[in-house]
Amino acid sequence: MLQATLKTLLGLAIVMGTLVVARAEEDKAKEDKVVTLKGELGCPKCVFEVASAKKCANAIKVKTGDKEVVYILIDKGAKEKYHAKICKETAKGSVKGVVSKKDDQMFITPAKDGVKFDE
Repeated sequence: MLQATLKTLLGLAIVMGTLVVARAEEDKAKEDKVVTLKGELGCPKCVFEVASAKKCANAIKVKTGDKEVVYILIDKGAKEKYHAKICKETAKGSVKGVVSKKDDQMFITPAKDGVKFDE
């Protein structure tokens, strides 16, 4: 009787463990979804005046419904070749990449060649 109970408990533990791993992989896949944001590219410090931006970087401001959201790009910042164009003024364009959030700030990690300016 004790052996049957132990086998049942072991079987349940294996099933539960499999479910937890599958759920974690599903959540990770949702996090890594590549999206394309369209809006105005600019410097979060110089143009958008984001309080947390202490130095020049790159960002895109996107209008979502009635509000505007600034996504800071996770890239080389002012060293990116496109930064000079958007340091002091905005330019319309898009960013393709993976979105993340830390505290109240939204971020996007651009895909290779994921930053595009509208012509």
